[in-house]
Amino acid sequence: MKNIISKKPNLLVLIILAILSGVLCGNFVNEGIARSFITFNSIFSNFLGFCIPLIIIGFVTPAISDLGKGAGKMLLVTVLLAYGVTLGAGFLSYFVGDTFFTQFIDYVPDSGLSDDKSSLNPYFTINISPVIDIMSALVLSFILGIGITQVSSSQGMLKKIAIEFKEIISWIISKIIVPLLPLYIFGMFLKMSFTGEANVILSTFYKVILVIFVLHLAWLIILYTIGALFSRKVKNPLKLIWKMLPAYFTALGTSSSAATIPVTLKQTIKMGVNEDIAGFTVPLCATINLSGSALKIVSCALALMVMEGMTYDFGTFAYFIVMMGVALVAAPGVPGGSIMAALGLLTSILGFSDSNCALMIALYIAMDSFGTACNVTGDGAIALIIDRFFGNKNSEEKPQTLEFA
Repeated sequence: MKNIISKKPNLLVLIILAILSGVLCGNFVNEGIARSFITFNSIFSNFLGFCIPLIIIGFVTPAISDLGKGAGKMLLVTVLLAYGVTLGAGFLSYFVGDTFFTQFIDYVPDSGLSDDKSSLNPYFTINISPVIDIMSALVLSFILGIGITQVSSSQGMLKKIAIEFKEIISWIISKIIVPLLPLYIFGMFLKMSFTGEANVILSTFYKVILVIFVLHLAWLIILYTIGALFSRKVKNPLKLIWKMLPAYFTALGTSSSAATIPVTLKQTIKMGVNEDIAGFTVPLCATINLSGSALKIVSCALALMVMEGMTYDFGTFAYFIVMMGVALVAAPGVPGGSIMAALGLLTSILGFSDSNCALMIALYIAMDSFGTACNVTGDGAIALIIDRFFGNKNSEEKPQTLEFA
C-alpha cells in the first residue's frame, strides 16, 4: 500500500505507541480491564469482517470499470504487466520465506495468536454476519466491473453508483476503521502481554522485518535488471536505480504514492522514457503496481503460519497471491486499503484468526514507508518496458490517467 498515512496524527506513530503501551499495560492491568479491551476487539473484528467483502466490491468494481470498453492496447499491457510484477513479488516472498523462516522462527504452541487458545474471553460480543462471502464478493466485483464497461458509458448510472459506493467505503475506512485501529492493536498486544506471549512474538518479527527489507531491495534490483534490457539509453541497472533514488527517498519520507508521483515522473523521464509514456504509466502504476505490498503481506502471513504451526503448501499460497493481486487493485488511494482488502483472503484462504489479522495490520503499517518506496520505484522499471514497445507509436487513443491516481 502506498498511501496508508495520509492524515495527521501519523498513523504509524499511533500504531507504534499502541504496541508499546499495550505490551507495557499488559503487565499491570487486572483481568477485568483486559477483558474490557478484548470485548471491544471482538466487536470491532466482527464489524471489520462485515466490511471486508464490501471493501473488495467497492475497490475492485470501479477499478475494472475504469479500464473502459474502448481501452487502448497500451493500457491493457500496462495493467497486465503491473499485475505480473505484483505476482512476481508475492511468489519471491513465498519462496524466500519458505526457505529461511523455518530456520529462525520457532513454533510456539501457545503463541496467543489463535483466538481459541486464550483463557481471556470478552464479556459479550455482537455477531455481525457479512452480507456476502469473500470469493462471492470478488466474483461479483468482476461481473459488475466488466458489465459496466459493456453497457454503461463513463457518465452512466451504474458507473456513478460504483464510484459513489467506493467513496462510501473509503469514508468508512478513513473515518471509522483507521481511527479505531490503534485501539484495536492496543487491545491485541495487551492481551498477548497479559498472557505472557508478547516478548516471543516481538523478538521473532524483528527478524522478519529485516528479511522483508532485504527482499524489497533485491526485488528492485531484479526489476531494473529486466528494465535495463528494454531501456533505450541506460543499460546499467544500477545506474537506473541511482536515477530513481530521489523517488525512493521521497516515498520513504512521505509514505505517500500521491505525494511521490511528481518526483517519480521526473526521474522516470530522466531515465530516457518518453514523456507521454511516463505521464501515462507512472500515475496508473501508482494504483496497480503493489509489489512492495505483496512482499510484506506474503512474508508476514507465512511467518505467522510458521510460528503458529499452521499447515500450508505452495498451491494454497499461489491461490492466495493470485487473488490478492486482484483484491489490491485501486486500494492504495484509501488509508489502510491494501491490508484491509487482503484481510478477507487471509481469513478465507489461509485460515487466519482475528488476532492474526490484527498483528498483520500492525506489522504492515510498521513497514509502510519501505513498501511505498518499493512500489513507486518499481513503477519506473515498468515504464521502461512500456516505452520500449509504445514509445515511438502515436496511439489514436490516449487513455486518461488522472482517474487512476
